[in-house]
Amino acid sequence: MARFKDQIFINLRKKYSMNIIMPEGHEIISTKDESVPLFKSSLLDTFSRVYWFVPLLIFVPVIAYFIYVSISEFAFSIGNTVFLFLGGLGIWTVVEYLFHRFIFHYEPKSKPGRHLHFMMHGVHHAYPNDSLRLVMPPVMSIPLSTGFYFLFYFIAGQYHAPLFAGFIFGYLCYDMLHYATHHAHFIKASWFTALKQHHMRHHFQDPDNGFGVSSVIWDKVFRTEYKN
Repeated sequence: MARFKDQIFINLRKKYSMNIIMPEGHEIISTKDESVPLFKSSLLDTFSRVYWFVPLLIFVPVIAYFIYVSISEFAFSIGNTVFLFLGGLGIWTVVEYLFHRFIFHYEPKSKPGRHLHFMMHGVHHAYPNDSLRLVMPPVMSIPLSTGFYFLFYFIAGQYHAPLFAGFIFGYLCYDMLHYATHHAHFIKASWFTALKQHHMRHHFQDPDNGFGVSSVIWDKVFRTEYKN
């Protein structure tokens, strides 16, 4: 298996088996379920991989806690809690789109920047079916969620609890759907098939469009739908 340094600094431009040449930075090296090292240290590399169910173990209790706090401590009615929860879910869909489009697909010019980009997202395009790099590892998800918690807390005040619960629920939907689009071949529902086709086109045909993973609505709003 090639080492990370070989993959980041050598020209990887190849013709994919679907007769599609992907743009630089989005080359497909393998569609097998294989995982390449990102760090020389095996300990550090361990933290770059995660099983699909780990986010559920971490964040389902968080969601439950903030729903409980919304009703018991802040005395929101069930209706208001649901309304604000859905608002947080909606906020997540925007954040998901913006992060994917402007952060994960930012193209650094410097060598360290390209190195970091590959570790954050490029490796997923190079090895799209690596089952250990399809959901966000806790070393990223916990600091990010903590930062968003304080953002909700300072901006939304007492409304932060149900909003944050909905936001984290949206994140879990994103992680689980992302994993499923790559590996849950047993799901045949039409809505899921459409979502999967949308994401597969992003990987195998047009990585400069189709940034929504759990929802395609913002691709429509911001005109990043596929052109054909």
